[in-house]
Parts: sequence; structure tokens; C-alpha cells
Amino acid sequence: MNASIGPVLDRLLARAAEACGLSSARQSAVEIANLCARAGDAAQSPERDDAAARVARLSTGEIRDMVRFVTARFHVLNQAEQVNIIRVNRARARAATPDAPRAESLAEAFARVRDLGLDAGGVRALVERLDIQPTLTAHPTEAKRRAVLDNLVRLAAEMERLAEANLSEGEKRGIERRVAGLMELLLATDDVRPKRLDVIDEVKNGLFFLRSSIWSAVPRLMRDLADCANEAFGAGALELTDLPALIRYRTWIGGDRDGNPRVTHDVTAATLQQLRSAAVELWDRELAELQQELTLSKRRVSIPAWFLALVEKDEHARELDGAWLEHRQNEPVRVRLMQLRTRLKRDPGYDGLALVRDLIAIRDAIAEAGLSEAARSGRLADAIVRARVFGLHLATLDVRQHSAVHESTVAELLALAGVTPDYRALSEEQRVEVLRRELAQPRPLRPIGAPLSPQAAEMMQTLRVVRDAVAQDRRSVRSFVISMTHGLSDVLEVLLMMKEAGLTRVVSARPPSSGPGGAPTLESSLHVVPLLETIDDLERGEGLIASMLDDPLYRSHLESLVPASLRDRFEGRMSAPVQEVMLGYSDSNKDGGFMMANVALDRAQRRVARAVLDRGVLLRYFHGRGGTVGRGGGRAGRAIMASPAPARTGRIRFTEQGEVISFRYALAPIAERHLEQIVHAALVSSADGREPESDSRAPALIERLAKQSMQRYRSLIDDPEFWGWFIHTGPIGPIAGMPIASRPVMRTGAASASADRSGFETLRAIPWVFTWVQMRGLAPGWFGIGAALASASPEERALLAKEYRASLWLRTVLDNAAQELLRARLPIARRYGAHFPQGARIFAMLEEEHARAVAGVLEVTGAKALGQDTPIIAESIRERNPWTDVLNLAQIELLSRARTANEAERAELEPLLLQTVSGLAAAMQSTG
Repeated sequence: MNASIGPVLDRLLARAAEACGLSSARQSAVEIANLCARAGDAAQSPERDDAAARVARLSTGEIRDMVRFVTARFHVLNQAEQVNIIRVNRARARAATPDAPRAESLAEAFARVRDLGLDAGGVRALVERLDIQPTLTAHPTEAKRRAVLDNLVRLAAEMERLAEANLSEGEKRGIERRVAGLMELLLATDDVRPKRLDVIDEVKNGLFFLRSSIWSAVPRLMRDLADCANEAFGAGALELTDLPALIRYRTWIGGDRDGNPRVTHDVTAATLQQLRSAAVELWDRELAELQQELTLSKRRVSIPAWFLALVEKDEHARELDGAWLEHRQNEPVRVRLMQLRTRLKRDPGYDGLALVRDLIAIRDAIAEAGLSEAARSGRLADAIVRARVFGLHLATLDVRQHSAVHESTVAELLALAGVTPDYRALSEEQRVEVLRRELAQPRPLRPIGAPLSPQAAEMMQTLRVVRDAVAQDRRSVRSFVISMTHGLSDVLEVLLMMKEAGLTRVVSARPPSSGPGGAPTLESSLHVVPLLETIDDLERGEGLIASMLDDPLYRSHLESLVPASLRDRFEGRMSAPVQEVMLGYSDSNKDGGFMMANVALDRAQRRVARAVLDRGVLLRYFHGRGGTVGRGGGRAGRAIMASPAPARTGRIRFTEQGEVISFRYALAPIAERHLEQIVHAALVSSADGREPESDSRAPALIERLAKQSMQRYRSLIDDPEFWGWFIHTGPIGPIAGMPIASRPVMRTGAASASADRSGFETLRAIPWVFTWVQMRGLAPGWFGIGAALASASPEERALLAKEYRASLWLRTVLDNAAQELLRARLPIARRYGAHFPQGARIFAMLEEEHARAVAGVLEVTGAKALGQDTPIIAESIRERNPWTDVLNLAQIELLSRARTANEAERAELEPLLLQTVSGLAAAMQSTG
């Protein structure tokens, strides 16, 4: 099954449409889609004109019903494709052999590692070095409502059953009735939320995935990891219950306040409480299941005396019901598990480290009793894995804020302390001098009772919330991320605020290896993470990181975090501090275009890695990738493999956003495969540090072409007529009003984009890309690359073709651009601006650049047509196009009506425009 939903599902959807009174809407959609299919990719087509005229003749209510049906059809199609992915993955897994393992599997990873010459000891060291941290974020959030998503998960489960072989006719009829019923509910459920999500709603959405598919997928992945390693390197190469937490989940939801005034200190506190409560609930259920399973009796086996003493002396023993204890007096493991359940609920200081120790004690006791399989496999082994990965915090929260907020807060604190009346007027060198001097002073800056502005007060209250959370569980919050980090002062400002809040303190001098003897040093509870976002910041990244690590106070702060890192891993294997550096894919693309952003990110990774490693510090990159190619999206495993050799440390973070979360985690088998591909890539890339053989002329050529690409891209977005064309032709207004996220679409918090050029600067990268996706232009994923390739000589293009075959990085960049070029539908994009003649020249630039990009990419890659190497994806795009066109034509017609509508008519049109945005998000499987 590809983009076609199949005859059975099509028949059942038609039945559901009839039940919901949508037969006429379905018929209109089919007829219009057929016209669009006949129009194909032609720039001008009478069939497409006819299709648009058919839409124009529909009443508003008829358009609403048609959009409702087509959106539901795409929801069904998306689930059908996921079910097919699961089926294909299972078939490939069954066909795999030790000599021919499945591609991107753990078995293949260990085979490749073995071929590199590693033995069992080497593979243990390799696995222990892995530190993979997927990070859930709420922007862009999922366009689908939770009610819709829940029913789609149920629908997928029934589709899986329907695909099973050997069903009886009765079973098949029953499943088909269930599928038809779920389709009816899908058609009868609102696609668009009635009100904007608040932050706690987003927290609950993240918890949904953490508590379900992620909670179940991680232990299965770790079992597979141990089994595959033992198969490749011999029994005992890896012991499941001794594995460190090589996967750990992080979250920004409820902690990321950059540009989101709704994330307050109270929200952060509530988020931390929700994470803790969810973990306690999951663990109570998990320990209860273990109670039912671990029923060994001391009358049947010899339980070690040390364990019996541990049970006897536990302070929670007296809190257990006497009658219950009497029935289990010979079952000490069950009693111990009940003690742990009691402590979970009553001891707020009980954390993941303590839980791991308690579960390991149970494992050792059972092993000493002679039950080695029960001790080291099954539910108990899964529980030990989960305790290491999820602890009692479930996912570690980050705090993020913009550097301008830190600057303002520090300026107030320094003025209150009489240090300097106008910190913001100082030069960078003067700021650093002041900050170093104040960081070395143990005294607080703010006099007792001295007032702060609301913004500064909120910032300091947030840090106090974090301080209290970390005191209870060190893994609850681990990092403070600084948006728009431009210089060393941006980093030291955060340290100063942390000192003021009690998260950093001045301590006596450390040994000379960490700085001059007798000099003051810092001890901290949080990592400070610079975020490099713009092209300029990526260029300056090496110097910034060097200045941080060369600063004695900052270095002492970083070294003080090594013990915390050891505890995070539950093993004493990290001998050096870890500096995390976040890379922004969204703003670098919006700033410099697709090719320049990719080149700048690759170059920054190489240079920053050198600056970190030369100073004896370990490096972890945090990749702020979005869901679309224009924001760094694409296959996560391939992106890891394509990273430069210095970045392949085995320590990696990456964001998982919005619809990407539901695509990867809504169904447990998809989640498991996603994690397997990531671990596969991390294993292979960190084991193999070789760079591909490259022509020495290639880097300079690629850099020159990137600059050419950026110049072309800037000529588009800096054109005086561009911004007017963009906001007056596309659905940026409905996107701004769509209640799919708590975060405003504008950095200033304005309700809509400004009509002048400043609107572009304040518009966030996500709605910028989202609008291009809706219009089917997708320019952030390819614009500028055509001019760059066209500027190369035939000899240079031949060199690029050679480099494309040798370099996975260049192959990934050009393949991603090719996919976006294939997904772009310029005949549709043209129709958005038909009413705006001033934009004709702008659209001509898009059309010309698209043609040049297609020609250039095909020449360099050697393909005869876009999608040649990914035929299944290409076929899916082609089959989706006509039905997606239906939604676009409906949106274009509604935008046209809204321009001339009175207030009452606009009130009717606006909700329907939101439905088209939601429908197109489903059709394109992307919000940005």
C-alpha cells in the first residue's frame, strides 16, 4: 500500500461519509481531485482552472463538508501508510539473517562495528559512551486534536488486524465494522481545537507519549541491543541489567520560555510536578506487576541474609498492613516491593538513583538464590532499564530564555547592588570584567526586599523553582539553554543569575589543574548551554566556546558538574566535563537559506568540536531540528551518520517536535524502529571516525556555492515587494490564529505579522516554514541552490558529482533538497498570488529558481528524474498531489472570499480557513 488508501478502506470511508451526510461532499472531492490529477504538473492547465471554478461555485457549507471529508481521508491515508511501514519492517526483520542483517538494525550496527576490529571489550566501551537524548518540544505543536489522534491510533490498530492473514470471514466483517465506526467518529469530530492550547495542555500531550509508546519501547530496544551484541561478540558481551542509560528523554515543554509569556515559574513548577506524578503512577503500576511475578519463597530457595536484613530494617515496613504481611511472611521480595511502593508515594526525596539501587538489590538477591534468568531477564530487567532511563522524573526538563532577558535582569541586579548604573551601556569587554568580578563574590546582589521589574522577578522566581526541584531530584532539570548567544557575557550573565538564585555558589579554590591556586571557583547544579542560531553566530561559535572554556570561573563551574554527570549515568565512567552546544537549524535557514545554513552548520560543528576537544573537555551537540527539511528535518539516523567526524562523539541531543512526535511515537512499533535507527547510527558513527575521501578542492567550492546560494536567497526575502506578496497571498493570518500552540507566532507577541519589512524579522521560523508548506512552495528547503549550482562551471559540477558519491553529508543535503523540489507544487503556489499583481515578479523568481534547482540537482546526483532513488516516496507524493490540490483550491477560494467579506461573513469563514490549514497539515504531514 502506498499513497492509495486501498479499495477496502475507500469503500469503508464512503460508507462512513454516507452515514455522516457527506456523500455529496465526497463526490465533489472525487471529481475535483480527478480534474487536478489530469492537470498534473502543467504550469497552466484548463483542467485545474475547471477544478478551481468548481470550488468557486460551492457554497461555504459545501466547501466545509468537502474539506472535512478530504481531511479525514488524509488522516486515514497517513495511518494506512504507517501500518504498511510496520508490516514491511516486520517482513524485513523476518527475512534477515546473521550474514544479511536488516538495514539500519542493531544487528547490522554490531556487524559493522565488528568489521572495524572491535572486540567484546571495545564494544562495551562503545556502548557505555553512548548518550542519546531525544528532546520533546511543543513548537510547532501537533495540528491534530488529541481526540482525533486517539481515534487514529485505534484505527491503526484495527488496520493492522485487517491486514492479518488467515482471518475468518466473520472476523473480517467484525473488523470492517469497527473500522467503519471509527471512520464515522473521525468525520464527526472537530479537527480544530475550540481554543488555543495552554502550556499544561502541551505538557499533557508530551506525557501521553512518554507514558505509552516511549515507556514500552525503550526496554524492548535495550533487550534487542544486548541480544544483538551477544550474538555478534559472544555471550556476556553486554549484560542487560548492567547497561547504562544510553537513551534518556528530555523535554522543553513547560520550561522553554523564549518568546512564550505563558511559560511562567508557576507553569514550570506545575510541569515538574506533573512529570514526577506521572512517573510515580507508572512505577507504582510497574512495582505492583513485579509483586505479582516475583513470588519466590524463602522456604523454597535460599534468600541471602543481607537482603532479609534490608527488608527487616526498612522504615516503611511498619506502615504495611499486618494481615497482608502475615500472608507474605515467607516472600521477602514481594514485601520489599511493597515497601518501595510505599516510599514512592510518601518520600518526595526518593529519586531515580535510589530506585535503581533498590531494584539492583532485588536482582542480586534473586541471582544469589540461584534464579539467574529471573534475575537478569523479563520484567525485572525491564524495570532496571526503565529506572536508569526514566528515574522518577520521567524526562529531564530544560529551561530556555532569550539572552536579551538575561541581560535586562542582570542590569537590574547590578544597579540595585550599586555595581554599575547602566550595565547595558558597557562594551562586551567591560561587561565580562564586571561579571567576573561579581561571580567571584559570595554576597548576593539584590538587597532584601528590593523590587524588581516583572520580567526580572519572573526570571529569578523561575530559577528558584529550578533550585528547589534540583534539590529534590538532580535529574529533574539539568540545563539552562541561552537563545541568541552572541558572546561570553551572555553565558556569564546566566551564571550570575544562577548564583543569585542559589544554583551556583562560590567555593574555596580547587586544585591547580582547574585554575590558579587560591583563585575563587564556582560549584553549580545546572549546565549552561549556548544556542548558536544565526549564520553569524555559527561563524563566531568557535571563538565563543573557546572563550568560555578558557575562562577560569566558567571552567570551574563546568568541572563541578562532573560528579552530577557521573550520577546521571549511574556509572563512574565519565572522567571529564561535558560541554553541550546547541545548534539552531530554523533561524540559520531563515537567515541564510537552505544551502548556506547546511554549510554553516557543518563548518561550525567542525570548528567548535576542535575548540572543545583541544581543551580536554567532552562535547555533546544538541541539534535543534524541526520537522521539515527547511528546519533541519529528515531521517534522524541519516543526519547522525552524515555529521562531521569530530561531532561523532556518541553523545547527542536532538529535538522531536509537533507532528514529528506523533508520527514517530503514536504507534509503538514505529517508535521502536525510530529508536533502533538512531542507536544504530550512533553506534556506527561513533565507532568509525573516518572522514570520506574528498577532493581537496571540494570544501572551497562548496563554501563559495553556499555564499552564492545565500546571495540569491537574500535577493528574494530582501526584495521590497516580497513581504507584501507573502503576507497578502498566503495563509499566514489563519496560521497565526490557529489554536495549535501556546507560543505566539511572532517574537514580539503581536497577533499578526506587520505589513512592513519588520514583520519578517519578528515572524518566527516555524510559521515562516509552515506558510510555505501550506502554499506548496516549500522554498526554505531549496531556494538558492539552483543559482549556486548554475554558477558552477561544468568542471566544478563534475567535481560536485564526485563529492556527492563520496560524501554522505553532501548526499543528504542534495537528496533532501530533491525531495522538497519534488513536493513543491508551483502551479498551486501561483494561484495564491493571482489577485496580487505586484507579486508576479516574485513568483517568477520562485519559478526560475525551482527550474534551475531541479536541473542542477539532477546533474550533480546523476538522476534522470526527482525521486528516482526513492520510488515509494515519489509515488506517494504523486498520488497525494491531486487530493492535496483540492484542499489548496478550497483554501485559496476562502481567502478570496475573506478579503471582501463583511464582519459576519468573516466570522463564518475564519473557522473554515482553520480547517483547511489543519487539512493541509495532514496532507503534507507537516506544520513546520
